[in-house]
Amino acid sequence: MPNNAIAEIENDAAVRGLSSSQVAERVAAGLSNVPVETPTKTVGQIIAGNVCTYFNLVFALLALSVVLVGQWQQLMFMPVVFINAGIGIFQELRAKRTLDKLTLLSAPRASAIRDGMEIEVAVSDLVLGDVVVLRGGRQICADAIVLDGEVLVNESLITGEPDEILKSAGAELLSGSYVVSGECHARLERVGADSFASRLTLEVKASRKPVRSEMMRSLSRLVLVIGILLVPIGAGMFYNQYVNLGMELVETVSHTVAALVGMIPEGLYLLTSIALAMSVIRLAKKKTLVHELGCIETLARVNMLCVDKTGTITEPEMQVEAIIPLEDEGLRLSEDRIADILRDHCFNLGDENETMKAIRKHVTLQMSRCSRATHTLPFNSKNKFSAALYEDGSCYLLGAPEFIVRGRYNPAGEYAEQGLRVLMLAVAADMRTLDEVTPIALVTLSNKLRPHAAETFKYFAEQGVAIKVISGDNPETVSCIARKAGIEGAEKWVDASELTTADELTAAATEYNVFGRVTPQQKRELILALKAAGNTVAMTGDGVNDVLALKVADCSVAMASGSEVAAQISHLVLLNNDFASMPGIVAEGRRVINNIGRSAALFLVKNIFSFVFALLTMIAGIAYPVLPNQLSLVSMLTIGVPSFILALEPNVSIVKGHFLRGVLFRATPGAITNILLTLAVVLYAGMFKEFENSSTVCAILLAVTGLAVIFRVCRPFTLLRKLLCIGVAGLLLTAVLLFSPLFSLELITGADTLILCTLGLLSYPLIVAITRVMDKLLHIYDKGIHIWFHK
Repeated sequence: MPNNAIAEIENDAAVRGLSSSQVAERVAAGLSNVPVETPTKTVGQIIAGNVCTYFNLVFALLALSVVLVGQWQQLMFMPVVFINAGIGIFQELRAKRTLDKLTLLSAPRASAIRDGMEIEVAVSDLVLGDVVVLRGGRQICADAIVLDGEVLVNESLITGEPDEILKSAGAELLSGSYVVSGECHARLERVGADSFASRLTLEVKASRKPVRSEMMRSLSRLVLVIGILLVPIGAGMFYNQYVNLGMELVETVSHTVAALVGMIPEGLYLLTSIALAMSVIRLAKKKTLVHELGCIETLARVNMLCVDKTGTITEPEMQVEAIIPLEDEGLRLSEDRIADILRDHCFNLGDENETMKAIRKHVTLQMSRCSRATHTLPFNSKNKFSAALYEDGSCYLLGAPEFIVRGRYNPAGEYAEQGLRVLMLAVAADMRTLDEVTPIALVTLSNKLRPHAAETFKYFAEQGVAIKVISGDNPETVSCIARKAGIEGAEKWVDASELTTADELTAAATEYNVFGRVTPQQKRELILALKAAGNTVAMTGDGVNDVLALKVADCSVAMASGSEVAAQISHLVLLNNDFASMPGIVAEGRRVINNIGRSAALFLVKNIFSFVFALLTMIAGIAYPVLPNQLSLVSMLTIGVPSFILALEPNVSIVKGHFLRGVLFRATPGAITNILLTLAVVLYAGMFKEFENSSTVCAILLAVTGLAVIFRVCRPFTLLRKLLCIGVAGLLLTAVLLFSPLFSLELITGADTLILCTLGLLSYPLIVAITRVMDKLLHIYDKGIHIWFHK
């Protein structure tokens, strides 16, 4: 068949697309563009993740051991396990429902030609052979072949190469890449699991472990270490108590189980998961979609925020302020003729960005009056202009003035200083070489400052978060807008087009606060340079020119109204398109992580004590002093209840330092106090044989120390924290007085009471003293490290 006949058939396909019956047949045949993985866990995965855990298996084996020796009373730790699993499942299912609703609202859509009409459909509803219309800002959702038109495509998200590639009829489009500019019709060749992006996703998923936040990595390592040590320590304790000390089997099992239960942070991982899940729900109420759970922690650590001008500081919509005719070498066109040229340009380039929309609206585009170009050159981030060549040989350019006149007199400066975006319309002999360029007119456009921009940036300044404005606009325009928004250091600007080397760009990253004429690749390099300088960097953006930078930022935030690809690759999406939501989002991240860190210290007090004292029992040849149900009482009232209440409190302090180091530092004084007081009771019991209630005294001392730790953690006191301390103390007293048989607590009198009161009164002073010693030691250590580092 001749090539022109093939072209006619393909053009006809581009016009008609598939019929409704063809679509139905292909859906039935499983040829839909269904994603290879769901954005959230399935119900089954959530249940299995909370039930089928290593520690739940350990708890089950410990429970079986206790049952086999007839000590049913010592099973008090099992209800806590069931409650933990139930709460975890409930909250994760709740978060899943919320996320699924938001994901549905923000699901990517595509323009498809069906039954001869262009319609909007969900990307997952596309089928093999569908003809789609691709425009600037759209992500290519399946492998396709261009039927007609031309588009500039960026494949950096799948190949890593940032170059923009021109694709015309017959060219292949890979899923996962995105359209920078232009418009085309394309036929889907491979969909769903067969597409390039899906195959790549499955390969990466099979070969790479999921990326976790610093907090989750620390907790996972802690859980792994505990899981490994449980077995040898448990075996050693059983041997020591049953063989060396000659204890009865029932006593040996009970005391060994108590030690092992104390070592397991049964609620810590649950607390973290629930806190993060609750945070997702709270963010959803703020119209924010969370793509990655770990970004909540990153938000809490952010100390530098990089923003684009348009869509972040200003409203995304633009309006033309004026079209200013220019006279160059005697050529001066009328305003009507300039409007005609702009109208033709908008018609032929077809870009859907806000700039072209504003110009199209201003010149009242009427297709019947437009001339069709023979060749077009879509706008790209390198040239910073678009071009159209017509049958009469005339060639018109529209773009950044300094990139069109290239070193000649640029009349746009005075308008840029007013905060206006300035485009130049020019005529040229050649669209690619820019020979014999003659400026015709300037087009000035403006964006309205977002209503709450100034107070938003003031909030970040008060919170110690530095702001960098990175834009493709003229630097003077960007600087003017940034000053109006109250951004500190906005007068320190630089033209990135003059930064020609990597070293210059890296140096500028820390020296300047406003960057203009930045290419997408330079945006990416600036983010990397700021990260290399030790900053935790968040990036907000809404356009295709922001995608590379969003991809490498520690935390990326996109506007839902912006380009589809920016929303799909970002960690967070602002569904209300309101940058003023950012302070609340950052505060939410800080609240969650700070509270998890504070609550985690309560868990580790018990875990550190149990580990160390278990080792001491084997070394010293003594029995473990407390029973499982006694430890369950202490855990429930001094750890479980307070940790979940404290995890819900407001806390907007910036998160610094290593998570696990901070938690261990806060937990260690309480753990050492527990060890010293319990050791004192055990030694006293060894010297005075008539002291038979050592187990009860140890359990109450652990509870008193736990209360002292809560008291320290709750400072400074609020009404809620005061009520928490009073409530925990009241519950402990009630349990000891009214439910003592349930928790194997014996009645203590005489000398036993004196020992309990004396050691109990020492608990708080001991915690304070140990904390001060650790503070001094840490200061000496940090000072030594600082001196060594700077030698």
